[in-house]
Amino acid sequence: MDQSHKAQLVMELRRQGVDPRVMTVLEAIPREVFVEAVYQSQAWANRALPIGCDQTISQPIVVGLMTSALEVGPRMKVLEVGTGSGYQAAVLSRLCRRLYSIERHRPLSRVAEQRFHQLGLHNITTMVGDGTRGWPEQAPFDRIMVTAAAFREIPQALLDQLKPGGILVLPIGYEPGTDQELIKVVKPEEEGAEPVVTHLFPVRFVPLVEGLPVGNG
Repeated sequence: MDQSHKAQLVMELRRQGVDPRVMTVLEAIPREVFVEAVYQSQAWANRALPIGCDQTISQPIVVGLMTSALEVGPRMKVLEVGTGSGYQAAVLSRLCRRLYSIERHRPLSRVAEQRFHQLGLHNITTMVGDGTRGWPEQAPFDRIMVTAAAFREIPQALLDQLKPGGILVLPIGYEPGTDQELIKVVKPEEEGAEPVVTHLFPVRFVPLVEGLPVGNG
């Protein structure tokens, strides 16, 4: 691992306003563990990288700012939709009490689980499934993060599984010719009130897809 690249990235994330508690975790989690061998030299570059199954590991600045926006506390129960490489899950797991992570691609989920075991991250529970449906058996959640872009609307199933006062962070706007935007949604304490939505910054994520891929072995 190139320590100079890591140091440059850490300085950049701090300049961009990543929460100090999140920064501590980002510095401690070895991102190179979550990157394929061919991309090892770019593990600490501020860019997204392929991980297989037409998916990517998000660039570190997006991970840092999304995690900061989620405002995770140490006693919280968190749902992540889109395990991918497992990197974002690893970061969240160091900030919360329990993390539940859903991935629709079984090969990615399997490799991510191996990485969690390697790093001793024992508070993560994974499932292969349809992330648009959330994880109702484990609901409600204090926080939910989605690492794939919904089309135009916040998935109602995820909002329903969020505790009153809870926060959902997700990209939205996945359709041709439309810019994606990261949003933060705060579920109201009062029943019947509208969620409070804050628009954060433009992003680019793979689409949030219903169902499981064919031949999901």
